[in-house]
Amino acid sequence: MKSLSISGSARTEVGKKATNELRKQGLVPCCLYGEKRDENGNPVSFAFSVTTESLRKLVYTPDIHVVELTIDGKAVKAVMKDIQFHPVKDTILHVDFYEVTETKPIVMAVPVKLEGLADGVRAGGKLVQLQRTLKVKAVYTAIPEKLFINVTSLGLGKSIKVGDLSFEGLELVTVKEALVCAVKTTRASAAAAAAAK
Repeated sequence: MKSLSISGSARTEVGKKATNELRKQGLVPCCLYGEKRDENGNPVSFAFSVTTESLRKLVYTPDIHVVELTIDGKAVKAVMKDIQFHPVKDTILHVDFYEVTETKPIVMAVPVKLEGLADGVRAGGKLVQLQRTLKVKAVYTAIPEKLFINVTSLGLGKSIKVGDLSFEGLELVTVKEALVCAVKTTRASAAAAAAAK
């Protein structure tokens, strides 16, 4: 996983008025969740803000990152858990981060990369990718930047489901029945198959 450094400042004021004031200054309100729990067992969040500019490389990319977060001089490692965009302007409204350790597994969506030329494509079919990311569970140091899936032996009309896959050191969390990719029959491949009979 790639690494990215972001610096921020703790927020003392929370609530709608305070967050709107931050956004006017070009800042994005954020929360960091970690191991800390309140007396009811709910996760305790730490409020801080960062510049919109510092989030660009984290948000507008297909890559996943572990973030070296420095808030008022204190450094923690975290991953982005959730992000909210403005419904019209598409600006970043809020980001939630989750503190990571080298011992506790986390769940992350990892981009999928298909490799090879499928047999079904050679026969005139069309390869369709149905999952762009798959959710995996592992310690953050074991999570790769991409999940590579070889489709070379995928024939016409065949598909790969999440349940057909396994990656060393990773637990796949996406439902096993979900289709990752398939080779669809095209008119050309159907005509070729009919001619071969």
